[in-house]
Amino acid sequence: MNEKNGHPERIIPDETAPGIVAIHLKRYDFARSLTRGKRVLDVACGVGYGSRYLAEVATSITGVDIDRWSVAYAKKRYTDLPNVSFIEGDALRLPFEGHTFDVICSFETIEHVPNADLFLKEVKRLLTPTGIFIVSTPAARHTTSTPKNPHHVQEWTPHDFKALLSEHFPQVQLYSQVRRSTPVADFVKRLDVFKLRTRIPLSLTRQVAASAGVRTMGDVNLDDIEIRAGIIVSASEVVAVCTLGENIGNT
Repeated sequence: MNEKNGHPERIIPDETAPGIVAIHLKRYDFARSLTRGKRVLDVACGVGYGSRYLAEVATSITGVDIDRWSVAYAKKRYTDLPNVSFIEGDALRLPFEGHTFDVICSFETIEHVPNADLFLKEVKRLLTPTGIFIVSTPAARHTTSTPKNPHHVQEWTPHDFKALLSEHFPQVQLYSQVRRSTPVADFVKRLDVFKLRTRIPLSLTRQVAASAGVRTMGDVNLDDIEIRAGIIVSASEVVAVCTLGENIGNT
């Protein structure tokens, strides 16, 4: 797992805690209903686990990533289905003809690219006229071009993220990714102002979490994570579904 200053960016399921994988895989799970029977492009696919997950429902899926090692890993690990393939490529200059894909997914990518507008124009070039773009990014409290995460070029509040996307897509619907919680778990978090739970043994953290009716981050599964319509203050990520034509509703 690629990590810099405590910020993991390259998720390898075979080497990563199941809960961390679930947090990332949830966005692909959300996309499954929109990619069923479609030609799909997964931009910045990483090592390919998400592309492989969507291949179970899509007509075809191509994963593209700028990192050569990740693409090689994906080809070796996640090409057991005939409708999934991986290639090396730059998100700002994707090697495909226009109007090639019914759906384009790009999760936790746009905050990395040096020119978000150019990236969105490239996505529009590749989508069919009735295509769908599904994109996610961290839900920042303040829009900034100097985020704390050293991997990121830009971060947006949900409202500013929608404004950016709306400059390129007539229809943008926002969703919020949150972890399932309970009143007891929320109360414990409010009490823990010094974040002591991050300093105690994992076994004890798990006991506290279980008594509050939740799981620790490393142990959560897909059912512990929700992607809900609208903007939720506690969201860790914002997910947007964008279209060029048919109305999908507004949030």
